[in-house]
Amino acid sequence: MAVNTDKNSYTILFAIGMVLVVGSLLAFTASSLKPAITENQRMEKQQNILYAMGVNENEGTSREFVSTDVVAGEFSKYIKKQLVIDANGGSTEDSEAYLIDVKKEQAKAKSGETRRLPLFVGEKDGKTFYIAPIRGKGLWDAIWAYVALDKNMVVQGAFFDHAGETPGLGANINQRFFMDDFTGERLLDDNGNFKGIAVTKGNNDPKNLIKDDHEVDAIAGSTITGDGVTAMIKADLKLYLPYFKNLK
Repeated sequence: MAVNTDKNSYTILFAIGMVLVVGSLLAFTASSLKPAITENQRMEKQQNILYAMGVNENEGTSREFVSTDVVAGEFSKYIKKQLVIDANGGSTEDSEAYLIDVKKEQAKAKSGETRRLPLFVGEKDGKTFYIAPIRGKGLWDAIWAYVALDKNMVVQGAFFDHAGETPGLGANINQRFFMDDFTGERLLDDNGNFKGIAVTKGNNDPKNLIKDDHEVDAIAGSTITGDGVTAMIKADLKLYLPYFKNLK
């Protein structure tokens, strides 16, 4: 049986051409979407920071962020300083500290490089808030938070989120009933030593009325996610202790 080599060659060339065209289109699409993705990431970070300090649109038990069309203005209104904290508790102002990638900074620290610690100083209703971004590991993937503190490292508000925790279980760390429990909790003991906040089962305080026990109630069925939150708070927020000591 004769083989039509011209036809086969054309087919191969056509296929190669289509691959090149599709590849170019994908590259163009990715390139054209990058500014929009970056803008969305910026707005999301600003929403999270504001949420932690109580600038949100919550009603009842709902969890609602400041809308994207006003978030930039609200961020400028409430966030008075953006700082980068060093290991000794010193700080330098950086107008784009909110763009610092905490994941990359953690990786740098593991390789022996200096880690940059972003901190946001906000003011609302006559109170000063210090909002720190933290990041850790849950059951399946990354978890992270923005924790608002006063000068004594008492939690004034928090926002938690995750990349892929179990729906209805660990994924509930971004729900009001869990996040609101952290408000009023202390990170330091009576001697000023960092202790953190543990997510625990059966702590005999289901309504979280006790605020000096360094504990909040765990979400049923999400032990590993809760352990990740505990570890994340202890590892990352402790790094800010020298800065807060310098505030005294």
